[in-house]
Amino acid sequence: MHGGWMREAAGWLGAVAIGVLVAGQMAASPRSEVLFRDGDSLVVALFVRSLLDGQVLDWAMSSVLFLPESAVFAALSMLPLGVDGVLAANAVVNVVALYGALRLAAGRRRADAAPVAWSLLGLGVFGLIAMTETSASRDAMQLASLQLTTTYYSATVVAVVASVGMLRRALDRERPRPLLLIALFATAAISTLSNPLYAVWGTVPLTALLVASALRRQGRGLALALGAVLLGGSAVGILGRIPLSAWIANTGAAYVQPADWMRSLTYYSGLLTERLATPGGWVAALLILTLLALAVRQTLHLVREPGERGALLVAAMAWVAPLLVIIGAVALGTHAARYLQPAVFAPLLALVAAPRALRPPLPRPLLGPRALLATAAVFLLLGGFLGIPRLAGATQRPDADLVCVTDWVDASGRVGAGQFWTVRLPKLHLRDTAQLVQVDHRLNGYAWLVNRSDFAVSKVTFLIEDSATVAWQLPVSAIPTDRISCGRYTIFDYATTPLPLGPQRS
Repeated sequence: MHGGWMREAAGWLGAVAIGVLVAGQMAASPRSEVLFRDGDSLVVALFVRSLLDGQVLDWAMSSVLFLPESAVFAALSMLPLGVDGVLAANAVVNVVALYGALRLAAGRRRADAAPVAWSLLGLGVFGLIAMTETSASRDAMQLASLQLTTTYYSATVVAVVASVGMLRRALDRERPRPLLLIALFATAAISTLSNPLYAVWGTVPLTALLVASALRRQGRGLALALGAVLLGGSAVGILGRIPLSAWIANTGAAYVQPADWMRSLTYYSGLLTERLATPGGWVAALLILTLLALAVRQTLHLVREPGERGALLVAAMAWVAPLLVIIGAVALGTHAARYLQPAVFAPLLALVAAPRALRPPLPRPLLGPRALLATAAVFLLLGGFLGIPRLAGATQRPDADLVCVTDWVDASGRVGAGQFWTVRLPKLHLRDTAQLVQVDHRLNGYAWLVNRSDFAVSKVTFLIEDSATVAWQLPVSAIPTDRISCGRYTIFDYATTPLPLGPQRS
């Protein structure tokens, strides 16, 4: 028991070290645009800001409500780190949370198993893949690094892997503990409530595997019962979205276009081709293909082992989930790389399905728990030494253009507007986020991933634009009285001829 907790502590320290290293690399690369400045990536930060500022909450969300992500970000916001510092800390937390889910999926410690080591190896492989991703585009086929953001479904990724772990531990027992079943039900309910993709990434493939398991004589009742718990939790989550429907500006149905399956296939193939045009892309692809091959091999081996139902589920999920999700994404005509994240995180399960202990020819003292804990502590110090300066540098790097905009808007005391991709970063960094209203190019209120209480004003007195701004089609003829240049931003001042806002749209 004593050595057990030391091994577990070593695992968590190692996970923190990997998280700091990976986050530091992302923050120092062009991929930092997705982490710190992308318009989509800031929705959780903006939501928590409006919550902590005591604003009237009337949010227009997508089909995703970001409930767990917002809770984590709100907790981290209590630290004196600044907005970018909280985003960086959240990136590390997301990586460490994935380790926790992998550790759960690795099963209980046994004399012939090394679940901590294999879980850390899985996280290390994931981190290596993420470190090969350097594109500034949110639409690139670079899926592992999305786990470090607050927006692109990090909580759903962790919930799916954790659900695999809970099912594995239930199947490893003849009578699973009631608390385990409650935890599985709650995870499915909360995750589906927050993001229906949990049902696609987790509920569907896991239920299919549980039904397949029930076809075998041993443990048929348990497999069906676990499937019922999983389906029941997901159903409760879907029903729980009904009272929150006023906040859901898009149910997701508009993303389903089966007739566009060929265009979807072409789109994803193009993204994959771009990814494989770089050495890092080939490294990531070879790692993923190796894990998939290992998962299939383990599945074929474990299917002949009647006492390994839990391990079999984990191994099968490693390749079944990517297969089903990729086929489904194409068949439904989707056009968003982020929907394919199971292709990156699910194969990691191959490393923890059967975490056999290796017996290297080393002296026993070198393999003891104290030595492992000391090694993990050194690794954490090394990770901090390499990663923290990069994170600190990225979060403290001056952005004179942004400061120019926020200082001018703060000093003006007036309300202005800008388009989605332009206005969200300055809006987040203002003293009062309500001073910037999100609009479209015709000055209609653009109610998308924003607090609709911002649209209580009827007019704005300045516009902000940058290279992402679509040419304005203003509802009235007006000439700005001043033009303020802030580097990549330009502020057009209409103080003498305020511009009326049009109706809201999403």
